Amino acid sequence: MSTVPLIHYEDASAEVREVFDAIKTARNVPDVNNFWKALANHPATLKRTWESLSEVMGPGSLDSLTKEMLYIAVSIVNNCDYCIHSHTASAFAKGMTPAQYGELLAVIAMAHETNALSTAFKVPIDPQFLVGEGIGDRGLGIGD
Repeated sequence: MSTVPLIHYEDASAEVREVFDAIKTARNVPDVNNFWKALANHPATLKRTWESLSEVMGPGSLDSLTKEMLYIAVSIVNNCDYCIHSHTASAFAKGMTPAQYGELLAVIAMAHETNALSTAFKVPIDPQFLVGEGIGDRGLGIGD
């Protein structure tokens, strides 16, 4: 159950309608989903979130399916049912196969298990795995 009322287009302010229109146009949908309707309770958060999400999930070095699969993984870790469902649906719409989904879940589960073991044993990080100074020298292109 939502902790805020869902703001529907017909009840929305002009500021919210502007963002809703941008979402509907970008996604080619007749209406925005409940996530955006909930965020509409705070128009500044709605606008900021849509702009950030559009930038991060837009074209870049990673393809859109990979981005959706990463979103699924983080949503599982954060136990966000809404995001798990919405991004899984989006990943399937972008071409994820049932075999890829099964493998993705296996990777997420394995990472969860090995993360827990490493944390429990407080395994020291091998020097060659440390990332920090000299990132640009390693060809990662971060901070160059």
